[in-house]
Amino acid sequence: MALPSVLQNLRLPIIGSPMFIVSGPEMVIAQCKAGIVGSFPALNARPAEVLDEWLDRITTELAEHDEKHPDRPSAPFAVNQIVHKSNDRLMADVQMCVKHKAPIVITSLGAVPEVNDAIHSYGGIVLHDVINTRFAKKALEKGADGLIAVAAGAGGHAGTLSPLALIQEIREFFDGPVALSGAISTGQAVAAAQAMGADFGYIGSAFIATDEANAVDGYKDMIVDSSGEEIVYTNLFTGIHGNYLRGSIEKAGMNPDDLPESDPSTMNFASGGGSKAKAWKDIWGSGQGIGAVKSRGPVSAYVDRLEAEYHAALDKLEAGRPKRWS
Repeated sequence: MALPSVLQNLRLPIIGSPMFIVSGPEMVIAQCKAGIVGSFPALNARPAEVLDEWLDRITTELAEHDEKHPDRPSAPFAVNQIVHKSNDRLMADVQMCVKHKAPIVITSLGAVPEVNDAIHSYGGIVLHDVINTRFAKKALEKGADGLIAVAAGAGGHAGTLSPLALIQEIREFFDGPVALSGAISTGQAVAAAQAMGADFGYIGSAFIATDEANAVDGYKDMIVDSSGEEIVYTNLFTGIHGNYLRGSIEKAGMNPDDLPESDPSTMNFASGGGSKAKAWKDIWGSGQGIGAVKSRGPVSAYVDRLEAEYHAALDKLEAGRPKRWS
């Protein structure tokens, strides 16, 4: 199956993942101008009226960029929608996407035809993130155009399956667009994702250390200073298992090696934000790939590095096996 036109002609086969609090207009615009898909969660725009302002700013600035630089047009942007019963903003936020004709919508924590139909009404596409093939098949049955395979090691609400297993199993029944999420921080990892059968690398945590990320300095510095061994997998903070920085849990006065389990029924994505969510605002999410993040800097510089690494990896693959394998 050919990729949807909106996902063709990117500078690099990369989608910047939407991150709670961290992803905002500044980072999305920088990512798109750098030639990769930028995204943000609709719920990051608070109060709800701010989403209209964000979408207007993003579309306007990217259009201005394209007019000035027709030789290097911006990549499309994506809006993440949390499709969970507690998200009382969902359909209003979807209508904002319809109003601004958001090119891509990423759905999470549920798949409903009404959302997909709304995005399809103006020619947008929907990518749904999944942690296993059962959820993947359900999403496709309800009208998703593509999948984001969230494998072990991904930041935020990660799955537990190896990316090797998850991509292989998805490709047994789906030949449409697939992005792979899970410890991808380098251009080599993007090339590896494609070698496994994915179309795109899905990168989140490494962007936390960029200048445009809406994160405090302590968070950015901890990303740079930490490694994969310092990631803790727990469902305490949202009711869904996810990966978090050990150092931030310790700073909150908790023992990362002795965290209680949370009741999944306590998940709450209500528009005002729950008191529990506010209590955990300094618990910082991160994937296992941050060992490759050695410094802070602008999005543009990081994407430049990704491009060099990606093409170097492809050159190695084309050159054949390393001598030690001969």
